[in-house]
Amino acid sequence: MECAFLKPDWAFVQLDYAVIHPDYALVPLDWKLSHLDYAIASLDCALVQSDYAIFNLDSAFLHLDWAFRQMDWAILYPAWVFPQLKRAEPKWFCKSMLTFGVVRCFMLAMSDAHRVLPGELLKATSRSFYLTLRVLPAAVRPQIGLAYLLARTTDTIADTEIVPPALRIVALEDLRKRISGRSFAPLNFGELAKQQNLSAEKLLLEKVEASLSALQNLSEADRQLIRKVLDTITSGQELDLRRFGKFSAGTRVSSPSASPNNLSSAAAGDSRAPNIVALETAAELDDYTYRVAGCVGEFWTKICRAHLFPNATLDEQQFIADGIRFGKGLQLVNILRDLPKDLRNGRCYLPREKLAEAGLSPEDLLSPANEARFRGLYNSYLDMAETLLAAGWNYTNSIPRGHVRVRLACAWPVLIGAKTISRLREGGILDPQNRIKITRGEVRGILLRSVAGYPFAGVWQKLFVTGRKAVASEAKLT
Repeated sequence: MECAFLKPDWAFVQLDYAVIHPDYALVPLDWKLSHLDYAIASLDCALVQSDYAIFNLDSAFLHLDWAFRQMDWAILYPAWVFPQLKRAEPKWFCKSMLTFGVVRCFMLAMSDAHRVLPGELLKATSRSFYLTLRVLPAAVRPQIGLAYLLARTTDTIADTEIVPPALRIVALEDLRKRISGRSFAPLNFGELAKQQNLSAEKLLLEKVEASLSALQNLSEADRQLIRKVLDTITSGQELDLRRFGKFSAGTRVSSPSASPNNLSSAAAGDSRAPNIVALETAAELDDYTYRVAGCVGEFWTKICRAHLFPNATLDEQQFIADGIRFGKGLQLVNILRDLPKDLRNGRCYLPREKLAEAGLSPEDLLSPANEARFRGLYNSYLDMAETLLAAGWNYTNSIPRGHVRVRLACAWPVLIGAKTISRLREGGILDPQNRIKITRGEVRGILLRSVAGYPFAGVWQKLFVTGRKAVASEAKLT
């Protein structure tokens, strides 16, 4: 937003020909934009006050559907709005349409989702997804929110490291059977709940029967889609537990000292070097990212297609393939960001075969001193993640333009992921004390820039800039 609003001359030059017809608007626009400073000052004031509002809007605004109707109207029908510019008072136009129309509608749009789903629980378990969920249309919000809650429940079970892997696998299988409808036996995860450090995760396990009851309230078609995606996700979690299971009950791998002797012994496979379980091949990485994230893109696509734009003309195969790659890209960003932590938990998602080609072993990555040797391979995976996110951006723009909320809900994780990749390119990727992530302020900037830029095709397209093309539909994480 800083760039877009601090350089208004550049921003407004990009206004789409179809939105502002040059024969009567472009010349008057130059004169009217002379008053934009007033609107910018008002917007800055609004943004300063919005930190609490954006993240704590549970009861502040009560008319979500009305707000979105106004937002859709303002964004989708500028052909009516902008001709009024010719007759409007400049200060009134800039202040009301820019400051109020963009910021106010955005803030209203982010509220009231808790009436459909347990918003506080969603908010506590994932702030970033919570924001995405709240902007979704009501027609798909319950299904996607419930699928997320169930996935977070299975993830909480899988990640309870104090419990032996075998018991976690049993608990996952019991929940999997209930979700699929193959069992109706009551679930009691009370002991698992007691092991949780986060109150939200404890509540997820305690309220699992409520989540399962909500599943029964959906249509049969929606239920089957949720069951399919949860079956795939839990299969990935169970595979993880079997693959990395021996590193449980608090087991941690210590970083070796940075002395040349220790580094060389680790590289040579010395028995004194820490033992880390790694994926063996690129195919295993591709399979893992599909199971835990790519399948979510497929689910999201089918739910939105069925409920929001069933008759839209789309390349169905390409649309679903891009949705899958979108999910894989987000998961690959997570893998690359969390690498130091995963290594110290005894697991490495980067394939051993690729590390060997670079003259490295998983144990070598425990030492930040090896970053220079590792950087080339790491950057190749950043490039792959960026290419997959480019497919996600194509996916976002394949959604019919009239579905503003769905486009925004897809654009935000793409843009947040791209920003994370830019941070990961800057260094410190093996330092466990330097967890790289973008700030809340940067997230707010992404959200607000996307809303403000949506009416202008040129501005919108420039939100995601990459020199990489979306990966072909048959491509793997190689």
